[in-house]
Amino acid sequence: MSDSNMAVATAGAHQRRPLAGAGSSHLGEKAIKVFLALCAAFSVVVTTGIVISLVVPTVRFFGEITLSEFLFGTVWQPAFANPSFGVLPIVVGTVIVVVTALAVAIPVGLASAIYLSEYASSGVRKVIKPILEVLEGVPTVAIGLFAFFFMRPLAESLFPWFPWATPFSIGVAGVAVGLLIVPLVASVAEDAMRSVPAGLREGAYALGASKMRVSLRVVFPAAISGIIAGIVLGTSRAIGETMVVLIAAGAGNPNLTFNWFSSAQTMTAYIGGTATGDISQGTIVYDTIFAVGTLLFSMTLVMNIIAIRLVRRFREVYE
Repeated sequence: MSDSNMAVATAGAHQRRPLAGAGSSHLGEKAIKVFLALCAAFSVVVTTGIVISLVVPTVRFFGEITLSEFLFGTVWQPAFANPSFGVLPIVVGTVIVVVTALAVAIPVGLASAIYLSEYASSGVRKVIKPILEVLEGVPTVAIGLFAFFFMRPLAESLFPWFPWATPFSIGVAGVAVGLLIVPLVASVAEDAMRSVPAGLREGAYALGASKMRVSLRVVFPAAISGIIAGIVLGTSRAIGETMVVLIAAGAGNPNLTFNWFSSAQTMTAYIGGTATGDISQGTIVYDTIFAVGTLLFSMTLVMNIIAIRLVRRFREVYE
């Protein structure tokens, strides 16, 4: 064997020699995988426990009340002497709050995301983005008090010709919930838009497109899956919001109404108000909490399934 071949063989032997610390690194990766798998399994167990805790009392509830009476009844008075179990009034209240909140959060949140992603300088983004993330953590009770003591009187002062019947307003509560979820929608949408490959923007600018056209015709469609995910998260937050609607919309008025200026009760407000009240376990009133919770869970699940299908339908993948 020549000297050059011996040198190559010696170098190959060195390359096959395991690196110092490689074994411990491999064990560390295995430990991390096991830890992550345990976290995922824990999440599944917790979710399963929540579903079981909802389903068991719900089945007991529907042993006494028919599904058609529950879903299509227009009077919700479970604790009255002559009880009625039509959930439609509080479902309508929930829908009004969610639609109003999305009408506020989607345009404001997406406009904020476009500005931060495409127009703001790096210095402005470094200031505003952390503020948005901090606003996501504002306690909802503070938003509820702000809506009740400031927004509701201000709205009546600005628009006195509207029929403000009570100190509560389902519309003002919806606007307050919209303001609550604006930071969430804006933050997630801005992250999705900034993850769009720079080559797409540069190609559009090379063709003479303006910044607005690049933002709306190139970046926005490319980030649509992340934007939809942000809107879905915001919608889920609006559906499940309790404290704001409990304070600003009025918790004790489950009348079937579409009046934006009157008080109304939502599903979460009913659950929150009744669960913290003086009721006995095992009664029909107690089971209504879980029946309404199961309906709320089902509505959120259906909305998420539809959103996942939309994301898969419009998702664009770049290499």
